[in-house]
Amino acid sequence: MTIGPVEYLVLGFPGNQFTGAIAPALAELSTNGTIRILDLVFIAKDADGNVVAVELEDHDESEAFAALEGEIGGLVSQDDIEHAAEGLEPNMSAALLVWEDTWAAPLADALRESGGVLLEGGRIPHDLIETALAEANA
Repeated sequence: MTIGPVEYLVLGFPGNQFTGAIAPALAELSTNGTIRILDLVFIAKDADGNVVAVELEDHDESEAFAALEGEIGGLVSQDDIEHAAEGLEPNMSAALLVWEDTWAAPLADALRESGGVLLEGGRIPHDLIETALAEANA
């Protein structure tokens, strides 16, 4: 089975103001085959610094995520949750998302078949690329 690159994000919501508004965008990406969501866990830190993790199906906003396709769950470990929670301020929540870049699976196969290897990868922060593109277009 071909598997594209797998990535993760920890999306923070200050003040524990998670509303599920990201669900439609995730559902669209999943439905159109751009990504395959592998796991999604919600993490919250209260005012005293206590951390709780909630699986998708147990979250209050789970109905917003009903349109997500596929088997979701089982990849994020307790260590992953603790690592993500370290970056949370008190009264902050996060969504820990793991997905496969299905769009890149053919490229990954071609790279392996040609004997190539990935040497480096990264994500350019939005504000940096926005500035760079504006300067390049000026």
